[in-house]
Amino acid sequence: MRIVLFVLALCCLPACLLAADKELIGDPKAFPGINRPKIDDSAIDKAGFRIGVQAYTFREMSLYETLDSMKYLGIHYVELYGGQALSKENPKIKVGHDMPAQYIDELLAKLKEANVTAVSYGVTQVGDTEASARKVFDWAKKMGLENVVSEPKVDLELFAMLDKLCNEYQINLAMHDHPKPSTYWNPETVLKVSEGRSKRIGSCSDTGHWLRSGLVPVDCIKQLNGRIIELHLKDIDEKKVDVPWGMGKVDAKGIMEALAAQKPTNKPVFFIEYETSHGTDLANNVGKCCENFSKYCEELAK
Repeated sequence: MRIVLFVLALCCLPACLLAADKELIGDPKAFPGINRPKIDDSAIDKAGFRIGVQAYTFREMSLYETLDSMKYLGIHYVELYGGQALSKENPKIKVGHDMPAQYIDELLAKLKEANVTAVSYGVTQVGDTEASARKVFDWAKKMGLENVVSEPKVDLELFAMLDKLCNEYQINLAMHDHPKPSTYWNPETVLKVSEGRSKRIGSCSDTGHWLRSGLVPVDCIKQLNGRIIELHLKDIDEKKVDVPWGMGKVDAKGIMEALAAQKPTNKPVFFIEYETSHGTDLANNVGKCCENFSKYCEELAK
């Protein structure tokens, strides 16, 4: 009876998806119904990529529970999003550049314990002033992040300041594309604000949102040649519902081939982002994304 209730509870993606006892972390018994995916990390590395999770995928959990899930699934990179509860013990503490400073070391220790590296943060606003942007960059630096993902207003003077901060902090700023009519739905806008700027200004390429906007994702990848900082790995079906990577309409393998052909030097992370799935299906679909991504990397590596 206890097992039945546990499985039913997973349908809402609550905290009980994860082990309450740290000794159980990684034990399949702590993750009933969740299959551990087969991921070839060496093939992914050889292909020149990394695979991670946008923490928004597990937004009904706290970040610490998300990291425990990632440890179990064998995923080593995360993009943090602002507003996620830090933990079950501290649900009122929200992740982001406004979080109390005393929790930063605790979060860094949790990331280390889970064998997960926080690479990126967003989508977040950097504001219109140097002071507001510095607050974001200061936090990102303390967290050891590579990227900040945002959607600033299209203002060339603003981007001159942001480019200065990117080089000062050695942190990239990646513009994210929400569906049309959002600011950066079209790669042309990313190229406009990037023109004449350092390579630290570029794109967080959301492959599914491009398709939702009526664009061809492979063409967008080619158009942004040299300006892709990271990606939101998203595949969708004909109803525009999230499906595992390679099982929808975005031409997942073609996207990876087009990006690999550009020979990026930053080993861009594909952050899995699910918006329309729950419960055990969510974790298993994330696992399928990893397996299919890994398979394509094996083919690219040949």
